[in-house]
Amino acid sequence: MAKHRACPWWMGFVLASPLRKLIQNPEKILSPYIKNGMTMLDIGCAMGFFSVEMAKMGGDTGKVICVDIQDTMISYLLKRAEKYGVKDRLIPHVCSEKGLGLTGYDNAIDFALAFYMIHEIGDPVSFIREIYHALKEGGKFLVVEPAFHVTEKDFQDTEKMLMETGFRVLDRPSVYRSRSLLLVK
Repeated sequence: MAKHRACPWWMGFVLASPLRKLIQNPEKILSPYIKNGMTMLDIGCAMGFFSVEMAKMGGDTGKVICVDIQDTMISYLLKRAEKYGVKDRLIPHVCSEKGLGLTGYDNAIDFALAFYMIHEIGDPVSFIREIYHALKEGGKFLVVEPAFHVTEKDFQDTEKMLMETGFRVLDRPSVYRSRSLLLVK
C-alpha cells in the first residue's frame, strides 16, 4: 500500500465546501448508521464536513470525537461547528503520527468513520487495531477511499487488514467515485 502524507490544511476549505454535498451528501451517506445519542468517531475530520452533520444526526445527547493530525483543521472545525450550533456535541482531538491516542475510549464508540484517509496512514494495521478497540461490540465502521487515488488492489489489502483484525463486512455502500466498506465489530 502506498504511503502518503496528510492532506494540506488549506485543502480543508475545498473538502468542507457546501458544493461537495451535491456529490457526497453526509446525511445520505451516514443516516442509515447514526442514531440519536450515539458516540461517534470521525477520523481525519479535517474542517468537519462530516463531523458537523454527524453531530446533528446524533442529536442533543450524541457526541462526535473529531480526530485530526493538524491543529489548524481542528480550529476551523470548531468555528464551523459553532456556526451550525453543534460545538458542544464535538470532542476535538489532535492525534499524532504514532496513533490516534484514544485512551479512555475502549469499547465506547457506536460508529466510526474514516473517509478518504486510510491511504494516508503510515501504519494502517496499528490504526485499524486502535479503532477496533475503541468500538463497542456491534459498533459499525464505515471506510471510504477515493477510487481515483486508491487502486482496487490497495483497497483489497485494506479490507484484508480489517478482516484480520476481527471486523466483519456488512455492506459495500455506494459512494460517488469511491470504494467503501461498512464493517462491524
